[in-house]
Amino acid sequence: MARDDDREPETTARDEQLLVLPDELRHELKEPMGPIETDADRLLEAVGGPLIAVGDVVTYHLLQAGRPPDVAFVDERTKRETVDEEIREAVADEVTIEAVNPPAEISADVVRALLEGLAREEPTTILVDGEEDLLALPAIAVAPAGASVVYGQPDEGMVHVRVTDEHRAEMRALLERFEGDLDRFWALLEGGGEDV
Repeated sequence: MARDDDREPETTARDEQLLVLPDELRHELKEPMGPIETDADRLLEAVGGPLIAVGDVVTYHLLQAGRPPDVAFVDERTKRETVDEEIREAVADEVTIEAVNPPAEISADVVRALLEGLAREEPTTILVDGEEDLLALPAIAVAPAGASVVYGQPDEGMVHVRVTDEHRAEMRALLERFEGDLDRFWALLEGGGEDV
């Protein structure tokens, strides 16, 4: 959600930190968690439930194919570079929520934003101040069975995860290997966004 203007962003991000990606997991996360698709229309043929997009380029391609994601995480960057103006204008045009999430972390701010986005009837775009790269993980962990989580695989295409109980269990096991306040993370994610 929007950052508290009375505090500096750095302090807010630090206070909101829940999980940090340990170095030993970085290599594992480079492997795609589902099939890779380069054609958004073909990918959308396999989408039957809520659609969660992680990344500006992925969100752009889904919008171009005529299917706004139910929840989209964007940060106006791709491969550490600013996205071009056409993509930025398309994906950031209807920002609903802003959230702070430092690189290699998952913050309470983005968890609350994810849950709020999933609860909304209308498509929700979440503009992340920081980085959205890891947000497919909590999205898969909390999305209902049959939902689709789509994220970018650099220089390859879009990874499509059709959420099942097995995917959620795999994500839970993976997230348990992160450093940080796991108890608070799960309480927030599974408690519908209420802080503990």
